[in-house]
Amino acid sequence: MPLKVAIIGRANVGKSTLFNRLAGRKIALVHDEPGVTRDRRTHLAKLYDLPLEIIDTAGFEYTSADGIEKRMWQQTQKAIAAADVILFLIDAREGLHPFDEHLADSVRQLNKKVVLLANKCEGRLQEYGIHEAYKLGFGEPLAFSAEHGIGLSDLYEALKTYAQELVSDNTDNDDGSSGQPLYMAIVGRPNVGKSTLVNALLGDERMLTGPEAGVTRDAIATLWNYQGRAVQLVDTAGLRKHSKITGDLEKMSAASTKRAVGLAQVVILVLDADGILDKQDLTIARQVLDEGRALIIAVNKWDIANRTEVLARLNDKLQTSLTQADGVPTVTISALKKENLDKLMGAVFKIFDRWNTRIPTAPLNQWFADVQSENPPPLGKNKRRIKLRYITQAKTRPPSFVIFSSNPEGLPDSYLRYLTNSLRSTFKLGGVPLRISVRKTDNPYADKAKKR
Repeated sequence: MPLKVAIIGRANVGKSTLFNRLAGRKIALVHDEPGVTRDRRTHLAKLYDLPLEIIDTAGFEYTSADGIEKRMWQQTQKAIAAADVILFLIDAREGLHPFDEHLADSVRQLNKKVVLLANKCEGRLQEYGIHEAYKLGFGEPLAFSAEHGIGLSDLYEALKTYAQELVSDNTDNDDGSSGQPLYMAIVGRPNVGKSTLVNALLGDERMLTGPEAGVTRDAIATLWNYQGRAVQLVDTAGLRKHSKITGDLEKMSAASTKRAVGLAQVVILVLDADGILDKQDLTIARQVLDEGRALIIAVNKWDIANRTEVLARLNDKLQTSLTQADGVPTVTISALKKENLDKLMGAVFKIFDRWNTRIPTAPLNQWFADVQSENPPPLGKNKRRIKLRYITQAKTRPPSFVIFSSNPEGLPDSYLRYLTNSLRSTFKLGGVPLRISVRKTDNPYADKAKKR
């Protein structure tokens, strides 16, 4: 089943050129004159091994009057409604145009998946147009050239993800559940009860368990259905301190666990109630957060624990030693007695939703203005106050943001931490790693001024 892809944008940004590029031959008429394409055109195509149904559309020109432009827009709306994914093209040479922003507003209301292409990127001169494209609120733009075929591999990766989601949404899994599985890895030190927890969740002695440390040697994945939700559940080998890992087999086991964490969406770190967040636990937790995964802490063997003492120790460790993701959920369980497992899975789905959060552009920038008003950025190296112009969310999984500034040099880490903590608190993103980077906005008139 081909992925339906509609190509949209204002006039003369290269939509028909891209259509022909994907089709593999010149089907759509291409000319420098705007408005050559008026009807929507469809064609079956293939990008590498990915089957597509591509739809070419007319260049967007906003008008409220009855006429050909309005009818062209109606055709484009039909193409958008029929599509699984929208390829939104802008001209990186010219930068953003008011029509680009107006079209983006219309597309956002339709709640469609969008891949943003900054077209005509044949060289470095188009970097300013790429930076401007973040303002549309569709995440990170792909630098692209439909005419020269630049960026096709990046487009393929973006579309392949959506194609896999489409297949998952339309195909029932073998276990009766539907939708793309949530990838969940269970990690921790040896002998804390990881495999026992897996067996308890599955309701089956699927994993070998025992009192010996290191029974599990490889990451073992099992497709599982929890209350109608597909979950890829991965049991992993226990992780010891790096200095204590000996032999090729243990090194391979550690590498397998690391791969499982890198592929996971949610990671459950299992702790033994008798040893709460020791140095190795903290190392594992930090590795999970550094990989950008959502983290949950499960305190096992709760049925035999000194509960008051354990909770006090846990809270102290979280506040002092694991500050990268304030608000990491903790759930007390007994894997052996199957206690609090529903509570644990409820926390998994809740943190997964947070990890996927996309904040709308308007409230995000309102927060950005308010937070700077309460605590303005400090002075930069040139003794002038650093100006942070706007913020955009570049991606989810984890939520990642880009701040644009004309003079970001010297912005201290303490101010970025202030922004991160405020962002997490305002939009209720506790427990997930947030990534904020600062980029310099170029002056588009600087080169022109030099030539004068």
